[in-house]
Amino acid sequence: MTDISHDRLLIIDFGSQVTQLIARRLRELNVFCEIHPFNTVDDAFLREFNPKAVILSGGPSSVFAEGAPMPPQSVFELGVPILGICYGQQVMMHCLGGKVERGHGTAEFGRAFVTPTPERLELLEGWFLTEKEQVWMSHGDHVSAIAPGFEVYGTSPNAPFAVTGDVSRNFYAVQFHPEVHHTPNGARLYENFVKLAGFKGDWTMRAYREEAIAAIREQVGDAKVICGLSGGVDSSVAAVLIHEAIGDQLTCVFVDHGLLRKGEAEEVVTMFRDNYNMPLIHADEQELFLGELDGVSDPETKRKIIGKLFIDVFQKHATAVGDAKFLAQGTLYPDVIESVSFSGGPSVTIKSHHNVGGLPEKMGLKLVEPLRELFKDEVRALGRELGLPPSFIGRHPFPGPGLAIRCPGEITREKLAILREADAVYIDQIRKHGLYDEIWQAFVAILPVRTVGVMGDGRTYDFACALRAVTSVDGMTADYYPFTHEFLGETATRIINEVPGINRVTYDITSKPPGTIEWE
Repeated sequence: MTDISHDRLLIIDFGSQVTQLIARRLRELNVFCEIHPFNTVDDAFLREFNPKAVILSGGPSSVFAEGAPMPPQSVFELGVPILGICYGQQVMMHCLGGKVERGHGTAEFGRAFVTPTPERLELLEGWFLTEKEQVWMSHGDHVSAIAPGFEVYGTSPNAPFAVTGDVSRNFYAVQFHPEVHHTPNGARLYENFVKLAGFKGDWTMRAYREEAIAAIREQVGDAKVICGLSGGVDSSVAAVLIHEAIGDQLTCVFVDHGLLRKGEAEEVVTMFRDNYNMPLIHADEQELFLGELDGVSDPETKRKIIGKLFIDVFQKHATAVGDAKFLAQGTLYPDVIESVSFSGGPSVTIKSHHNVGGLPEKMGLKLVEPLRELFKDEVRALGRELGLPPSFIGRHPFPGPGLAIRCPGEITREKLAILREADAVYIDQIRKHGLYDEIWQAFVAILPVRTVGVMGDGRTYDFACALRAVTSVDGMTADYYPFTHEFLGETATRIINEVPGINRVTYDITSKPPGTIEWE
C-alpha cells in the first residue's frame, strides 16, 4: 500500500469489468483512490487504510450464490460516506437488512432512463434538469425492498429502487453504472459524492509522477532494469518515467520483430538515441519471429508465439546488459482488465496476448509496470508532464503483436510488405485531411482472400484490404469513425493505385467489444 498523505478513497472491487473506470472518474476530480479486491479487505485492512469514503463496485455475481463476494460488515461502521454501484447496491441492501430478488422479467441491460421522486438529494445535484436522466444498466437481480433508513430518490421501469440513500449515515446506492460514458451525467454524481465526503481534490498527474518515481526507486533499489520499448506511447512514457527514477540503471531494448509499420524502427531508434540519454539496444529479430510464425494462421497461436519469443529475446538481452533483475513494461489498465482481473478479483478474461499475468519463473526477472493503473489518455497526460514531444504523445495505439493481428490467416513477407504500404497511405490520408487527432486508432488489415479485378485493360487477382478507424476516450469502449464517402473513395483510389498487390478496399463499420478493437 502506498504511503501517501492524500485523503484516500477505497474502492472495493467485486469483479466488474469497469471498476477501474470508477477510479478514472475520481482521478479526473483530483481525488486519490485505490482499488482492492473484496477478499483482501478485512477489519485490519480498513484500520490501516483509514478511508475518507468507500465505493462498492459492480460485479458479475449474485448475492444468492454460494460464496458470493461480500464486504466486511465493519465497512458500514466506519462512519464515512459509502456509495454502492450495481452489485454494490445489492450487496449493500443485502448486508443492511434490505431484500434482493432474482430477475423474473426485471433485468436491465443497456440504456435506461431514471425518473426522480419528489424528494431531493445532494448526491443528485445537477441531475434531472429534464424529466429523465439517461443511465447504463447491467443487472439481472434487483433490489425488491430497501434497507431500514433508506429512501428512494430515483426509479426506472425495471428498477424501482434505482437511486436510494440513507442521508443520516451518508450511505447511497444506485443500480446503474455512473462511471461509463453511456451515463452522460455520471461524472456529476461522482463529483457530488466526493464533495459531500469532503475531499480537497489534491491528486494530480504531477503527484502521480512523483509518487510513481518514489515507488520505482523503492521497488528496484540499485538493480538493473531492462525496458521493452516499442516506440508507442505506453512504453515510451514508461521508459522516460523509469529513467527519471533510476537513470543509467535502465537499458531499453527495442525489438524489431518484423511486424512493425513502415519506417517505424528507424523512427524509434532515432527518437530515443537523439533525444534521450539512455542506453538502447536495437534487437533485430525479424528472422526469428517470422520464422516461428511461418505457416501459422490461428490468431491465438500467433499471439502466444510472439509473447513467448519476446520473453526469450528479453531474457537474452537481460544477460547481455549484466545481470538485470527487472523487466519494465508499458502495461496499461485496459491491457490488464482484458487479460486478468486487475486486483485479483473475479472479473472475466477477454484477451490472452498481454503479458500481464507475471513472467515465467525461468525468466528470472521481476516486472516493473508503473502505468498499470492508468488509461491511455492518462498516460498521455503523464507524457506531457514528463515533457515528451506532442508528436509522440498523440500517436495512435499499436499492439504488441504488431501487424500479425492485422494480417488474418498465414503471415508472409509479401503480405506484410503490402500491408505496410497500404497502412502508410491510409495514415497519410488521415493526416492530410486533418483527422488524425480526432481518431483514437486507425489501421489497415489485409484480408486472407484474393479477389478478381480489372485494372486498366488487364485482369488482376490480388488481395483485398479493410480500413478500420475508431473513436474512444479510454480504450474500454469504441465506435467507428464516420468518414465521408468522398474521403473513403479518395483513399481507396490511392491505395489501389499506389500499392501493388491490392485491388479492393472496404471500410469496417462493424461493432466490436472493447477487447477486440484490433482485427484478430
